[in-house]
Parts: sequence; C-alpha cells; structure tokens
Amino acid sequence: MCAAHDRLTEMKLKTFAGGIHPPDNKQWSAHKAIEDCPLPAELIVPLAQHIGAPAVPCVAVGQQVFKGQEIGSAKGFVSVPVHAPTSGEVVAVENRPHPWGTSLPAIVIRADGEDCWSPELEPADPGELSPEEIVEKVRQAGVVGMGGAAFPAHVKMSPPPEKQIHTLIFNGVECEPYLTADHRMMLEEPERILQGVALLQFVLGVERVVIGIEANKPDAIALLTEMCAGTPVEVIPLEVKYPQGAEKQLIAAVAGREVPSGGLPMDIGVAVHNVSTAAAISDAILDGRPLIERICTVTGPAIREPKNLRIRIGTLLSHLVDACGGLAEEPGKIVLGGPMMGFTQLGFDVPATRGTSGLLLLRHEDVPLHPEGPCIRCARCVQACPMNLLPTTIGAYARRDLISEAAEYRALDCIECGSCGYVCPAAIPLVQAIRYGKAAILAKKRKA
Repeated sequence: MCAAHDRLTEMKLKTFAGGIHPPDNKQWSAHKAIEDCPLPAELIVPLAQHIGAPAVPCVAVGQQVFKGQEIGSAKGFVSVPVHAPTSGEVVAVENRPHPWGTSLPAIVIRADGEDCWSPELEPADPGELSPEEIVEKVRQAGVVGMGGAAFPAHVKMSPPPEKQIHTLIFNGVECEPYLTADHRMMLEEPERILQGVALLQFVLGVERVVIGIEANKPDAIALLTEMCAGTPVEVIPLEVKYPQGAEKQLIAAVAGREVPSGGLPMDIGVAVHNVSTAAAISDAILDGRPLIERICTVTGPAIREPKNLRIRIGTLLSHLVDACGGLAEEPGKIVLGGPMMGFTQLGFDVPATRGTSGLLLLRHEDVPLHPEGPCIRCARCVQACPMNLLPTTIGAYARRDLISEAAEYRALDCIECGSCGYVCPAAIPLVQAIRYGKAAILAKKRKA
C-alpha cells in the first residue's frame, strides 16, 4: 500500500477547477471491516426515500410479509417500489418521523426473527436477458443512487434514443469527510461492484468505462486496477479535493467535459453511477434481491466505536448507535451523511433509508458557532465554487427576495456542496440563502 501511495503522489492527478480541502477525518473508520448490524426488533420503512414520487402502500396492518417482499408500489416512472427488510408482521401504516425533518408515511414491521426471504425472488442469468429486461428488474428491485441522491437507477439506465451514451463513469470517490462505506465495499466486495459495472455497460452499450477513485484510497485503486486488467474498465486516480465526487465535477475530471447549465450528463453522452449502486444492480439481477440493505459508516468523535455497518433499511439511528457501543459523550450535532452535504437530525428516532451513507456524531467543540458578519468581498467563495458561480451575489439577491436576479446569476446551477460557506470568513450562511432562492425560482416557474 505504501508503494502504491508513493506512486500516486508522484502522478499528476486529474481534478476539476475550484473546490476545497477540508480534513478528510477518515481515520476513524477507514480501517474498519464491514460488520453486519444486528437485526432490530422493529423496522420503520419510509415510503418516500428516493427522488420522485413516493411509493404507495400495498400491504395492510396485521399482514405477514417475507423479507424482500414488495410493501410499497412505485407511483410513476420516476419512482421505485420499497420492500420489507425482514420477515414479520406489519404493525402500522402511518406517518412516522423522517430524516427529511417531518413526519411522512411509513410501514412498520415487527421482525419475527426468521429473516425468511420471499419465495418469489429468483436469480436471473444476465446472458438470457435483454437490456430492457435488466432495466425492468432493476426498477422492480427498487435500486436507487447509493451515493446519497437516491435517484432511481432505472431512469438513468433508460436515456432517450437521441441521447447516446458513450462514457460510463463509476463514482468511487467518496469525497465527503468521515465517510468510508464505499471505500470498504471496494476493498471487501469488489466482485459485486464489477458485476454491476458489466451489467450497466451491456445495458447502455458503451465502450469507455471508468472508475474514478480519490488518491487517498491507494489500496482500493491498486485492487481494482489489478482486477480490471485486460478489461475495458479503466481505473483513474483523482486528486483529493472536495467535491470531487459531485457528478458534474467527476465528469470534468475524468472526461474533460462540461455539463451545460440546466442540462444533464446524458446531454453530453455520459452516465454516472455510484460503485455501491453497481453492487445493488448486481444483487438485483444475479441474486434476484431488492435493495433492502446498504453499507453505512457510523463515525465521529462522539461515538464510542466507529464502524462500517451493513444495515437494513428502516433501522432507527438509535439502534446504529447501540451497535457501535453507544455514545462516548452527548453529541453536539447529529448528521445523516457527511458534514458538508448531510442533513442535521434532531434526535435518533428516525430510520435509515436507502440514501443513508453515514451517521456522523460530532461533539459540541466540533461545531463552534460563529456570529454572521458582513461580506468583506474577499472572493474566497468565488474561488472555491466548483460551478464557477458568484455565491455572495446569488445569496444576497435571494435574501432580498430578488428572485429573478438570483436566477440570472445561475442559482439553479448551485449543487449545494457547501464549499462557499466553508471558506467564508464572515460565516455567512450562503448555502441556506441560495437554497431558498432556488426553491423560490422553481416555485415561480411552476406558477408561470
């Protein structure tokens, strides 16, 4: 590993313009092998845990369900079904606290301890399936983007005929500080990832396939490079810089292409999937198993024993904390995801979803509060912005409800990565202001 790391430091690594270098803090869990989280007695499965229309319940209170059985049906093309994470009894179909900060419909299952798979689930031979059949099985399995966005994978796998995909990129960057779930999967379960890579390559009919990995994971780079030798798959080491794993920044680094303002990667012939998504696609086809579990990093200085856990969807955060030995001290901040783009939680009574890549527990001294000051026109936010925006200008317009002006300065192109707020010496809440502006712009468009 040391030799691989030395070679990487000598290379001119690919990257994008802008960005920041926060401490990665991955030392808490990067060396921790994946462990299976104990099955909780009760699971709360939200019906809204992906981009698009939430699923609608298709089971009733008192009904016995199998592990992997569909319990919520997709509603529309940009939607996916949800499945029972274990076998047991449906004890409630009602609103429950949700990681998005409100109460939303969920299905509550009391585990029977048998953990018995649905007999209707069957593996498939991908050699006997058409691309369209593979896409449909991925949809039925409820596979979504596992990097945190949770966009339905079958939609990305179904570009319109005029959007020919020529480059397929797999995101193994994991640039958010603290998170190491994808890193551990690349080290411990690379076969699942590469099986999914091959399936996506077949479905999209692409010739160029790339796995992008930040250089702070030399062991994963070395392993996947060795395993991909003699195949069309190229492993590209990338500079350690945040937000290197953002879709548009990854495309710029790997393919040297820019997604047009307001456009999508498919507009320039590119598709991007997370490495964990590839593994989930492999499970859906080769094993016939829906997406009912994922790898989640539970980490931070306020947890007693940081771990990378294989968790069932619907597991309460309190159960994850218990599986890691409990709290080392009362947390000052609870974050689902990483510290840059994650969502702060008020407590541990919310369930993990398909997009829960991490649970971060910080101490009070890790989140000092600074009073907001006036903008000093230092332009640090402009230098850091990976989208080449003027964050203070957009934020100022948004805070004054000058929505048309915020739109003219491309507020909708903001990816909310938090780089601007991180470097701002005046502690101006730029992301929050821009997020407000984006919502107002979209609301105005809907009324038009």
